[in-house]
Amino acid sequence: MNQMTRTASETLNISGILIKIFLFITALLILLPLVFMLTAAFMPRLEIVRMPYRWIPSRIEWSNFYKAIAGNDGNFVFIRNVGNSLFVSVSVAILTVILSSITGYGLAKFRFKGRNVVFMAIMMTMMIPFETIMVPLYMVVLNLGMQNTYQGLIIPFMMNAFGVFIMRQYLQTFPTDMLDAARIDGCTEPGIFVKIVLINSGPAIASLAILSFRQQWDNLLWPLMVAQEKRLKTIPTYIVSFAEEKFADEGAMMAVALLACVPVVIMFITLSKYFVGGSSVYTAGKE
Repeated sequence: MNQMTRTASETLNISGILIKIFLFITALLILLPLVFMLTAAFMPRLEIVRMPYRWIPSRIEWSNFYKAIAGNDGNFVFIRNVGNSLFVSVSVAILTVILSSITGYGLAKFRFKGRNVVFMAIMMTMMIPFETIMVPLYMVVLNLGMQNTYQGLIIPFMMNAFGVFIMRQYLQTFPTDMLDAARIDGCTEPGIFVKIVLINSGPAIASLAILSFRQQWDNLLWPLMVAQEKRLKTIPTYIVSFAEEKFADEGAMMAVALLACVPVVIMFITLSKYFVGGSSVYTAGKE
């Protein structure tokens, strides 16, 4: 009996070691491009293309960051583009959280005829690639006079089916008794939603806010179509134009990419505890 127990324990130890090795290799593969970007941003341009690649720079090339911020013509448009991306991404994240919360709350806690049909219809839109509706959506924006405006960058993305799914799944587990008690106390439905539901939905809201912010921060195709003026360009479009202008200045391009990652990293670190806690929204309602 002791021999069998010892054998089972050794098997578990070997399995645990193999799992840890696999996770370590996976994490290394994921982080490798980020480490390359980080080191290359501080390297002279000739060292970046040298083989074998030297992971430690021979000297710190701070001029890469000056070139990244100043731009090819020295107009420092990078600062304006960062502001545009922040404004658009934050606006979309806030509107997505508000509208998705309202819709998810209605689908989770109110019973009405056709509720499941409405939910499935919303979910079906997730199956439609953005490229198939891109041109019709652009024509709508163009006919409404929203080209080269912040409205054209924000309004088409202020609501998405995935956000509705996250909030509905999370709010399905929200205690209904608490809502009924608030109604008995005379609280209005908007008051219940704002004072009770939103305040106690921090993990789901943080998860949705981070995902919405990152999606818009990385959005390239739509700003390329809608924002033709330099004053409205965002970070992804700046990186594209910067790469075209700088040609082979790999160090400066890596510096631009590194600077573009900073706001997303800061936001994730700030809301990480809520984001991790919000992972339960994907399985909520299944138990």
